[in-house]
Amino acid sequence: MSATPSLLRPARLVAGAEDFDDRLDQLLAWESVSDKVVQQTVAEIVDRVRHEGDVAVVDFTRRFDRVTAETMAELELSEQRIAEALKAISDAEFDALQCAADRIRRYHEKQQQSSWQYEENDGTVLGQKVTPLERVGIYVPGGRAAYPSSVLMNAIPAKVAGVSEIVMVVPTPDGVVNEMVLAAAAIAGVDRIFTIGGAQAVAALAWGTESIPKVDKVVGPGNIYVATAKRMVYGQVGIDMIAGPSEILVISDGGTEPDWIAMDLFSQAEHDEDAQAILIATDSGWLDQVEDAMNRLLPEMERRDIIAASINNRGALIQVADLEEAVALCNRIAPEHLELSVADPDALVPSIHHAGAIFMGRYTAEALGDYCAGPNHVLPTSGTARFSSPLGVYDFQKRSSLIRFSAEGASEMGKVASVLARGESLTAHARSAEYRIND
Repeated sequence: MSATPSLLRPARLVAGAEDFDDRLDQLLAWESVSDKVVQQTVAEIVDRVRHEGDVAVVDFTRRFDRVTAETMAELELSEQRIAEALKAISDAEFDALQCAADRIRRYHEKQQQSSWQYEENDGTVLGQKVTPLERVGIYVPGGRAAYPSSVLMNAIPAKVAGVSEIVMVVPTPDGVVNEMVLAAAAIAGVDRIFTIGGAQAVAALAWGTESIPKVDKVVGPGNIYVATAKRMVYGQVGIDMIAGPSEILVISDGGTEPDWIAMDLFSQAEHDEDAQAILIATDSGWLDQVEDAMNRLLPEMERRDIIAASINNRGALIQVADLEEAVALCNRIAPEHLELSVADPDALVPSIHHAGAIFMGRYTAEALGDYCAGPNHVLPTSGTARFSSPLGVYDFQKRSSLIRFSAEGASEMGKVASVLARGESLTAHARSAEYRIND
């Protein structure tokens, strides 16, 4: 990190200005897997893993993570090794992980869905059977930073859903293992852990190898190679989402301490250079105060160079006429994280249609949601909050329709199906239904 980070100059936009729409669109533009070189590289990795199994995974892991393993057995952690992590971390770290795990579990238990059915007057029974996935793969990043919180957020909803086996993959560059990540896995109930990462780990989970079991779904965030691999294997397995860089949008009425807002913006900007932090407020002078606070606080940040790149390339301070205009902009942006740092956040919530997670009030820092609030921190990015939801128990369950007709019901509905099928010129459909008509 440099000792003198560059001055922060987030884009300054005024809603309604002549060039506002174009500037905002340019600011928001992001395609996480558009690089053809990346796609070609990932395609080659996936193909090799699919056809060569363990040999390819070990080869790529040695090459990319600079480890000395010769076999896949060396890349799987034993139950004893995972349990040892609980003793390796401090009491404070254990207590924090356990507190977060308890809160995450309690929240996600509210999402549990049960099978249901009902009977119609003629004896026909209709319903839905809810079944957990059998085996899930969890990808945990392990490059620039370690994310024990990601372990908890991915594994605990799967356990609550009733998933039988959770297989975790986590890269360990230069062989360095993060004890808190392993401890989080032990607390969350992860069954197997392989110290592999990248596109090769995603491919191994999707098709299985001699040592790594094939899973039904792959979840968890990663870099551009991981995101590209997840998109590539979709259909062979399920995936949670294609995650882009982290985002935060703060709407403020100017009544919150500028230092608080500055640090809230930093909290997401420090993830990586492509992360996005945007602040919307009505007071231009207060926006100036926040910008001053950002520049004053930046030198204190360990990841200040990353923050500076993020803020200067993709950050913005936007002035609006009122909070109504701020909400309209929020719905246009559809942010991953939304902070409503206003006096009455409840008044705004009904008008918020697109946001991954909504943090309400001046005291509700987004960082609490990343770790221990309870709701999931795996959220839709890059505007996908328009049609996507946070990771939850429902992502680890399937729903099957239940249909049982009585003789009377089959006769009556057979007449309806016959008309509709013949209208589509599907004679076999019609005759299949007609065989059950009594009169």
